[in-house]
Amino acid sequence: MEYAVAMDRYLDQAALGGASRRVYRISLAGWAWPLIGQPIPRGPERRGAAPPVVPLALLDDPDAAARLAEAFAARVALAGARTANRELSALRGAAGWWQEQGWIRADPTAGLRHQHPGPLGAPLSAEQVDAILRLPASLREHAMWRVLHDSGAPAAQVLALDADHLDLSRHHARPRASGQPPGPGIEWREGTSQVLRWLLAGRTWGPVFVTERRAPARATVADVCRVTGQARMSYRRAAEIFTALTLPLDPAGRGWTLHQLSAAGRARVPGRV
Repeated sequence: MEYAVAMDRYLDQAALGGASRRVYRISLAGWAWPLIGQPIPRGPERRGAAPPVVPLALLDDPDAAARLAEAFAARVALAGARTANRELSALRGAAGWWQEQGWIRADPTAGLRHQHPGPLGAPLSAEQVDAILRLPASLREHAMWRVLHDSGAPAAQVLALDADHLDLSRHHARPRASGQPPGPGIEWREGTSQVLRWLLAGRTWGPVFVTERRAPARATVADVCRVTGQARMSYRRAAEIFTALTLPLDPAGRGWTLHQLSAAGRARVPGRV
């Protein structure tokens, strides 16, 4: 039995929705690389990567548990404990089903334990933020990072902003139509307003930060740009890009988090939420 075939058979019988099935497929495919001593692909490459052609029986190899443990530790360091734990659970569920089919003899994940999510990380220093803002990233990333750092607001609130929320002449977010603000402390510096103008290019409605691709049919109307058809950027995708791009800057080799960037903004202006 080939690993990718066994993976498809497991997913075909699993009671999963469409979105969960896609997440499980990415997670399960990732575990094939450690079986042949190769690192799991990172970032966008990982989402669409086909697993290497390997026999499922490699999971019964005496070294399989050690290879998976090493890969799990690497995923915790790179993607965080919550993501790594979720991916481990996907493999554990599949391995149990494969055992029931008689395709493997034992569960190589039996000795692995979920990692407790640690602290979200200390705020970044001014020097670290300066290095981030010099990275060769897209205009979308730089605009989002600047709003995060200037405002100190949570990334989820910043990603929820629509173009009609922005008052670029006063450098802050307007209240919503209901009279409720999109979140306290959503204000930024003048230079960030200019970057937002470049990003929006005259657009006055729809999500401020959108993905590179067209929105899927299931996307809600409020999360789709009516001009381009692109979807609102998700927190998961924004966090993944930020960690991948900051990996070379982090002495620990893990990359930094959006939480650390917004925390740096709150530390810069005392009392800011």
